[in-house]
Amino acid sequence: MSIDWGSLGEVAVVSIGATIGVVAVFALGVRALAERDTVRSEGGNGTFAQVSAGACFAVCAAAVLYGLYLIIPQFHQR
Repeated sequence: MSIDWGSLGEVAVVSIGATIGVVAVFALGVRALAERDTVRSEGGNGTFAQVSAGACFAVCAAAVLYGLYLIIPQFHQR
């Protein structure tokens, strides 16, 4: 048995990059929710911050669902 170290390294790099990306987008969503609360306490609307947070969380959910799609083999059988 031989290990294709190049492919293993590629998978590791992509996994780490995707993890960092999802965590960063989630953190932006949490920050947008905090900004919404700040704007509302100052008498503002906060709609843009709330929509931004929702978009960030939707991107994170889509990434998780895509990962599940890739992992579960019944989803790609014909």
